[in-house]
Amino acid sequence: MSVTSTRRVDQWAERIGTLRNRCLARKRQGGPDRSVALAEGLRASEGESWQVRRGYAVRATLSAIGFELDDAELLVGRPTVPPWTPEQRQEAAQYLATFTWPGGQTGHCELDRSRIFAVGISGLRVEIETRLAEATGDPADAYRSFLLALEGFAAMIGNAATAAETAQATATPERQRELAAIAASCRRLQSGPPTSFRDAIQLSWFMDMGVMLGDSVGLVVSGHLDRTLLPFFARDGLDEGEALALIECLYVLINEFIPDGLAMSVMVGGRDAAGRDVTNPLSYLCLEALRRTGLVYPTVGVCWHEGTPPELTQLAAQIVAEGCANPAFFGDETIQRGLRSYGVPAAESCNYINSTCVEITPVSSSNVWVASPYFSTCGILREEVAAQAASANPAPDFASLLDAYRTRLGQRIAAAAQGQANLREGRRLYGRKPLQSVFTHDCIARGRDIDDGGARYNWVECSFVGLANLVDSLWVVREEIYHQSLLDYPELLRILDADFADAESVRRRFLSYPKYGNAITEIDTMFDEIVAFARGECARHPMPPDQTHFVPGAFCWVMHERLGRECGATPDGRRAGTPFADGCGPAQGRESCGPTAAVLSTTSWNHSPLIGGSAFNMKFPKSLFAGQQGRAGLCDLVLTFLRRGGFETQVNVVDADVLLAARANPQDYRDLVVRIGGYTDYFVRLSTEMQDEVIRRTQYETV
Repeated sequence: MSVTSTRRVDQWAERIGTLRNRCLARKRQGGPDRSVALAEGLRASEGESWQVRRGYAVRATLSAIGFELDDAELLVGRPTVPPWTPEQRQEAAQYLATFTWPGGQTGHCELDRSRIFAVGISGLRVEIETRLAEATGDPADAYRSFLLALEGFAAMIGNAATAAETAQATATPERQRELAAIAASCRRLQSGPPTSFRDAIQLSWFMDMGVMLGDSVGLVVSGHLDRTLLPFFARDGLDEGEALALIECLYVLINEFIPDGLAMSVMVGGRDAAGRDVTNPLSYLCLEALRRTGLVYPTVGVCWHEGTPPELTQLAAQIVAEGCANPAFFGDETIQRGLRSYGVPAAESCNYINSTCVEITPVSSSNVWVASPYFSTCGILREEVAAQAASANPAPDFASLLDAYRTRLGQRIAAAAQGQANLREGRRLYGRKPLQSVFTHDCIARGRDIDDGGARYNWVECSFVGLANLVDSLWVVREEIYHQSLLDYPELLRILDADFADAESVRRRFLSYPKYGNAITEIDTMFDEIVAFARGECARHPMPPDQTHFVPGAFCWVMHERLGRECGATPDGRRAGTPFADGCGPAQGRESCGPTAAVLSTTSWNHSPLIGGSAFNMKFPKSLFAGQQGRAGLCDLVLTFLRRGGFETQVNVVDADVLLAARANPQDYRDLVVRIGGYTDYFVRLSTEMQDEVIRRTQYETV
C-alpha cells in the first residue's frame, strides 16, 4: 500500500510540531520523585510479608501520581506528584535508607496486553480474587500484592481523568470537546477494557508508565503497536491521519518521560504463529510517525522475512535515506531460530521484541535481563598478553595462546554468571514487582511475583564488546610473534603499555595487517570460532531460579566507548582509550573493500545464538541517496545482509561536515539524531569520545 497517497495528515502536522518543540524545550532527565509515597506505602504495611508490602508501596505510589496536560496533547501521560516539602522528602529518604534494595536489572520488556485489553482492570481483579480465595502462604501473599497494585493502577488512571476534566474549565469550546473525550476514555479504563483505538493506545501508555513508576522498573517498551492496536483500528474505521497523530502523541510522551541516552523500541511487521505475514496499515504508520516527530525515541524495527511487503522495507529505507536514524532492520528467521534454540516453542518464537536496543526478549512473558554484564574482550586479551610476558614458558604456538585466552575468557564468564545469579537471589529476597507481574505470563497462573520466578522466561543475556578488535589483535599477535618472529611478548607489552610512544612505525605495521570486515575467510573464521566458544561457555552456567540460559550477545549500547576508554592500547593498532568496534561489524575505519565486503564478513558466521543482540552499523553520506537509484541500492544492501542471516542492521545517513558543525555549534543541532551501538541518541549530548567514534566510522561512498 501507499502510505502517502490517501492519508489526510495536514490538519495534525502543526499540532504534532508544537508538541515536538515543547518536548525538546521542557525535557527533564528522570521521572518525578515518588519517595514520599513509597515510604507511606511501606509504613502503612509494617508487619506484613515483603511481597504484600510491595503491593502497598505500589498502590501508594501510583495513587499519588497526577498529570499535566497542555492545550495540544491528545493523550494523557506527563506525570506529576504532590508538592511534598523538602522535610517530607528528607524524612522519606531516611526511612527508605533502612531497607535493603537489590541490584540487578529491571524492565527491558513488552508487557502482556491481551488480558487487560479483553477484560479490563475489573476482569483482572475478578480472576486474581478467585485464585486468592483458594490460595495460602506465598501465593496468597502474591495475589494480595497484585490486587493492591491494580488498585493503585486504577487510581492513577482516575487521576488522569481528573486532570482532563479540570483542564476543561479554561479551555476553548473545541478543546473542551477533546478533553471530554480524553476524560471519558480514562474513566472507562479505570475498570473496563478499551473499546476504541484511543482507549487502547492510552491504556498501553498507562501500563508501561505505571509499571515503570509503581514498580521502579526501567525501560518498558511499546513494542508491537501494529499488532496490539490493529483490532481497534479496524473496528473504529479510524481515519489514518487521526491514528497517525495519536501514535505520534505517544512517541512524544515517550520522549517526555524517558531520559536521553537510553532506548525505547517499537517493532513492526513479522509473522504470526502460522508463519503468515502480519504487516498492516499500522505498520506503515508507526514508521511514518518517526518522520514527523523527529525525536530520539522510539526506534522502529522492521521485523523482516521473505514475505515482508517490499513497500514496508522501502518506506523504512526511504526514511533512513532522508537522515532519520531511528528505523532498523531485524532478521526474523535468524531471531526465531535463535529463540527456538533456547527452548521457546515455535508458536511463541514469532512474538519477540528488541527490548530496547537490539537485545531480544519474548513478548508478554519475559523476566529476561539483558546486557548483564558486558565483557571487554580486548581488556581480557591485554591481561593474557601481560601474563605471557611474565611467564618463563610463554605459549609456544598460536594455538596454545588461543587456548590460554579462552581459558581466561571462560573464567571471566563463570565469575559473571555467578554474579548474576547472586543478583537474582537479591531480587527474590528484596525486590518484587507486583504490577509488572500482573502483566507478565505466567505470574498469575503460578501465584508468584516476577522476581520470584513467576515469569515464563527468566534467562540472562550478556554481551561481548570489541570482538572485531579482538580478532584483528589476535591476527597481529599470530603474525608478529609466531609467524614472522618480529616481536616477543615482553616487547609487545612494552609497546602497548607505552601506547605506541616512539613506535608509530610499529603501530602502522599492526594496522597494515588484514582486518575483519573485508571478506577474508581466515579472519572471518576466527571471528566465528570466538563467538562459538563464548556461546559454549555461557551454556555451562544455567541461571536461577529455573536453571535457564545464560545467553550471549554482541551489542554495545555505549559500552564500546566506556570499555575502550578504560583499556590500554591493543595489538590491532588501536590506541589507548579509543572506542572499540560498535557491534558485530568491523572496527571503525577498517573496511577497505566497501560495504558489500563488510556485509559478507559480518554474515559469514551464525548470528542466531546471539539473542542478547548483535548490531551492524553502516554510515553513508546523505548525497548518495538524492536519487531513486541510491535508495534502491540501500534496500538491496540491507536485504543482502538479512538474507544471509544477519541479526540486525542500522544506518546513519549524515555527512561528516554536519557532524563537525554540530560539535562546533551544538545549540544549532539540538535534535540531530544518530545511531550508536544499537540505539539512537542526540549527537550533541554525546561525550567528545563518542562523537569522535561516530565521526571515525567508515563512510561508504557507494552501495
